Amino acid sequence: MQFERSENYVPYFAIGLIVCERTFMRETRPIIALDFPSFEEVKSFLALFPSQEKLYVKIGMELYYAVGPEIVSYVKNLGHSVFLDLKLHDIPNTVQSAMAVLGTLGVDMTNVHAAGGIEMMQAARAGLGAGPILIAVTQLTSTSEEQMQEFQNIQTSLGESVIHYAQKTTEAGLDGVVCSAQEVDLIKRATSDQFLCLTPGIRPEGSESGDQKRVMSPKQAREIGSDYIVVGRPITQAKDPVAAYFEIKEEWNYG
Repeated sequence: MQFERSENYVPYFAIGLIVCERTFMRETRPIIALDFPSFEEVKSFLALFPSQEKLYVKIGMELYYAVGPEIVSYVKNLGHSVFLDLKLHDIPNTVQSAMAVLGTLGVDMTNVHAAGGIEMMQAARAGLGAGPILIAVTQLTSTSEEQMQEFQNIQTSLGESVIHYAQKTTEAGLDGVVCSAQEVDLIKRATSDQFLCLTPGIRPEGSESGDQKRVMSPKQAREIGSDYIVVGRPITQAKDPVAAYFEIKEEWNYG
């Protein structure tokens, strides 16, 4: 499958009269998905880690809707980085207003659905401001090609759909996309090496894939060019979460 780099790709975005170059280094920390239903469980989990180990964590819908903005403040006050994974998808004005609120929380990264369109993504960027990383969801890693074609009525291959969304995301001035590791190389070739690919569905070799269809190991994700990886249950449900985290971190960086 061959894809040409989008003619409209621009490796910067403009806010007001300021043009901002966006360059990024690959994140050395695996992002831990804090898929817990309560504040107390998050506190207990984070307390397991040495205070000097500054984590990168993902706060998703369940936790954010259960606890609210306080959970972001708590995690940030511990010195950790936060990816707020709410996947906003609404009319542009609503998304812009929501992003303006999220920007005040000090999040390091957040996201929208690329299916919302270029205007919505541009509005999200304007609302969030220049600081945090803003990425878009292409196709969920739980989505198979058959499901996409049947329920979304998108009559292309899954890879072609992902590339289409990634190219539209670059046109909107966002920093990258959420995608499976299998799609990273195609996306980089169709956009830019600086265009970020955040990969969920990461599992150490031999672990169960759960409800995600397109999974890879940390080593495979690194070799194929992922910039960020998200790991949930292999860490949070491990017998020794701290040991599991450091093993995955080691594999992500040196495996």
